[in-house]
Amino acid sequence: MPGLKLFHTTRSGVTEVTPRLAEVEADVQSLVEAHMETLLGVRCLASEYGTGPVHGGRIDSLGLDENGSPVIVEYKRGVDAGVINQGLFYLSWLMDHRAEFEHLVRGRLGATAASQVLWSGPRLICIAGDFTRYDVHAVREHRRSIDLVRYRLFGTDLLGLETVASVSGGTQVARRTHRQAVARAAADVQGASMVALANAVDEALLGLGDGVNRVERKQYRAYQRLRNFACVCPPQRSKLLAYLKVDPKHVGLVPGFTRDASGLGHHGTGDLEVRLRTPRDVQRAQDLFRATYAAA
Repeated sequence: MPGLKLFHTTRSGVTEVTPRLAEVEADVQSLVEAHMETLLGVRCLASEYGTGPVHGGRIDSLGLDENGSPVIVEYKRGVDAGVINQGLFYLSWLMDHRAEFEHLVRGRLGATAASQVLWSGPRLICIAGDFTRYDVHAVREHRRSIDLVRYRLFGTDLLGLETVASVSGGTQVARRTHRQAVARAAADVQGASMVALANAVDEALLGLGDGVNRVERKQYRAYQRLRNFACVCPPQRSKLLAYLKVDPKHVGLVPGFTRDASGLGHHGTGDLEVRLRTPRDVQRAQDLFRATYAAA
């Protein structure tokens, strides 16, 4: 983000749009909370949530992400060495107050959402004007899911968000262990061919870039970097279904390979369904995988 330059183009030339920080921290918070689902893939549950007299604090934002993971969002206008520790303090509080959080989810989103909260993968998202190299190193030493997101305002109506670091805690499974689990599930369906196909898809999605986290749910497996960019359902008899965050209107749909799933009920997130039956299909899908990763 510091090296990003944005220009407004006109017939007479180009004018640079100067990046700036918010006047006050509350401006960043109110902007993100008003559009949290679009910006972060998180449904906002509460703002300035009090943690009671013992902890004596207020969580900037509480939310629930696309996979049902609890999310704490902390904001800082500029650089603040305490934002990570502050967020971890509140994350510890959250894990000790699960019933209170589920009560909040039930009141905002209903009983079904409350019963499906994914407590194995609570997340902390820190949004600030910038982070130091010490911040980036620190999050990699913690066994928590933490995203560091740098923001910039451009002009009067543009907001830029950049993921500086994305580290997975309980949501990510070791690749070897995960491949073994996939292998067992696929072997029950159709043997070695499905094992190889599932492994190929997993490796392709994890290999798209640094900081890709994998979230395991019963009905699907999500791949995310700040927010979901792909969801893969358990193997069927002869295919794998992947759902990508790609607008189907911008893709040349191929019958039997891709279809528009917007408005259709399915597990996971994403409007483009990709049907994978052979290793060749995984190769055919590489451009779509890269496109969904870039879009998210």
